[in-house]
Amino acid sequence: MSSEAATAEANSPANDPRALTLENVERNLDELRPYLMADGGNVEVVEIDGPIVKVRLQGACGSCPSSTMTLKMGIERKLREAIPEVAEVVQVL
Repeated sequence: MSSEAATAEANSPANDPRALTLENVERNLDELRPYLMADGGNVEVVEIDGPIVKVRLQGACGSCPSSTMTLKMGIERKLREAIPEVAEVVQVL
């Protein structure tokens, strides 16, 4: 691969860690999963709909009274910091 092709590939949106892609969302969620799992829960990406990431809280997180706080102050904050294109994270059942 030429150096120009390598530079173009490195700068493509698919390789941008701040682009709103399923891979980037999953990578960031993987950083949060150990904390969710420690409390008996997890998170699953259901859909990316434009700038909105739809997730399903699983296990203990799905029925926890603090799940809204976990979603907004934990998951949404992390994703919005890492991926500026994310406007909102919403929970689906």
